[in-house]
Amino acid sequence: MKISHLGTVPYLEIYQKMQDFTSQRTTDTHDELWLCEHPPVYTLGLSAASSDLLSPSSIPIVPTNRGGKITYHGPGQVVAYPLINLKDKGYFVKEYVYRLEEAVIKTLNSLNLTAHRVLGAPGVYVNALEPHAHDTRSYSRAERALNSPTPAPVFDGLSKISAIGVKVSKHCTYHGLSLNVSLDLRPFEAINPCGYEGLKTTHLHHLGVMLNCQDVAVLLAEKLNTYLQP
Repeated sequence: MKISHLGTVPYLEIYQKMQDFTSQRTTDTHDELWLCEHPPVYTLGLSAASSDLLSPSSIPIVPTNRGGKITYHGPGQVVAYPLINLKDKGYFVKEYVYRLEEAVIKTLNSLNLTAHRVLGAPGVYVNALEPHAHDTRSYSRAERALNSPTPAPVFDGLSKISAIGVKVSKHCTYHGLSLNVSLDLRPFEAINPCGYEGLKTTHLHHLGVMLNCQDVAVLLAEKLNTYLQP
């Protein structure tokens, strides 16, 4: 997989490039991984609701064709865009998302942080109060609300550090994931992050890991390259 570190790129520019790359792929096109940062932007997934933006903001809002709801990108956050052919890899979308989460979890583990999944809420979470504790509690629980066919995620005080939203076209992926390194978290206060009211967010610097985005991007790229293999 070709890995490209692109620096800071406007969101709309890379969104268009991802679509162009995917639509122009042939059977000979090699998979790629793009890593970058974005200037401040809110992006809306296909299931985003207007109620998830809690207050007016000067930050641009961009509708997209990825899955999920609303999230924020900004300086101090590594964004990774795997552009891979799932048919060639031999697995489907659900396993692809699991592998993305696993790459982030292993990245955080390498930094002596304990990371968690939450059933029904794609992404990666940490206990911001005890980020190094090897907590054996299960954070994969979900609760079924009355008359609701879909269980509600149970966060148990966890904070989100990595968001995931993907698009698959003709077996090929684009969009991807973000990992918070040192970004200003205040823009998350104006939204329901990923559509979840009251969900807290955090970043590596808050957890005592004082690496910069470039160093984290290298670590994350290494783990993605490993865990996205067949």
